[in-house]
Amino acid sequence: MIILGVETSCDETSVALVKDERQILSNIVFSQIEEHTKYGGIVPEIASRRHLEHISQVTSLALKESGATPDQVDAVAVTNTPGLVGALLVGTNFAKSLSYAISKPLISVHHLKGHIASLYLTYPELYPPFIALVVSGAHTHLIHVKDYTDFIVLGRSVDDAAGEAFDKVARALGLGYPGGPAISEISKEGNELRYSLPTPHTENPFDVSFSGLKTAVINILNQKRMQEEELSRADMAASFQKVATDMLTAHLIDAALEHKLDVALCGGVAANSMLRMKISDSAKEHNIKAYFASPVLCGDNAAMIAAAGFYEYTNGNFSGIDLNAYATMSL
Repeated sequence: MIILGVETSCDETSVALVKDERQILSNIVFSQIEEHTKYGGIVPEIASRRHLEHISQVTSLALKESGATPDQVDAVAVTNTPGLVGALLVGTNFAKSLSYAISKPLISVHHLKGHIASLYLTYPELYPPFIALVVSGAHTHLIHVKDYTDFIVLGRSVDDAAGEAFDKVARALGLGYPGGPAISEISKEGNELRYSLPTPHTENPFDVSFSGLKTAVINILNQKRMQEEELSRADMAASFQKVATDMLTAHLIDAALEHKLDVALCGGVAANSMLRMKISDSAKEHNIKAYFASPVLCGDNAAMIAAAGFYEYTNGNFSGIDLNAYATMSL
């Protein structure tokens, strides 16, 4: 079975073909990151326009690289939620048109389900159940993956997503956009114990909060400026990264111990080397297996959407031509 996946939830235009659940035939990603960098973040209108301009070409490239023809495609899967609604509409309408044109079933995929499916592409031996931490620029969710299409959200960020917090702190430190890679790189030169930052607490033990942590960084920056004192950007970045990764690691391991399951990490922030190392070390300490999405599959891509679409297909979860896009939707 071959599933064609379409992903346009943010600023990557991606089309992929995945065969028999876990074999990637092609995965073309056109990134707009260079264009958005000069604005310090994603500009939704620009993102939507670029998707419109490139999605047909990206689809042609994906088909060519895979060696498959449209007739060999068994279904079309598309991210229709959550994300930037204008960007999602481009992908959703394109997928509906393609599905109709080649007379193949249409499958809607929740973006978080796609990130979880990136783990199956990375580890052919991985099967549910397990606890997944999905961390990206817009999402921070702790999820009990009971089965391929059965999920329970145990916790989430009550304010900023992890990636959003990294971006805002990086902007405050003058490190540019995207913030995650910038903070990870400069932190290698910093002293993570230099600045004392708070670990925010939440009512739900599996929820996380980044707003207070981000505000503490900004307050120290402002205080140093007013007092005309020097601040080490490397030390502050390292101190912030330490608290953020400690918090995420602790919540993931606590959930795994409570449910007696292994753990997995996926999403854009899952590429952070410090977070991966801490989860790996803590999992070993508690005799828990840890799985990490391949770095090339951490960012938004259509291969993970096609893989998730396979499981929706086998469960008979099809969509009609009236499929719409939604900026938000619960898992």
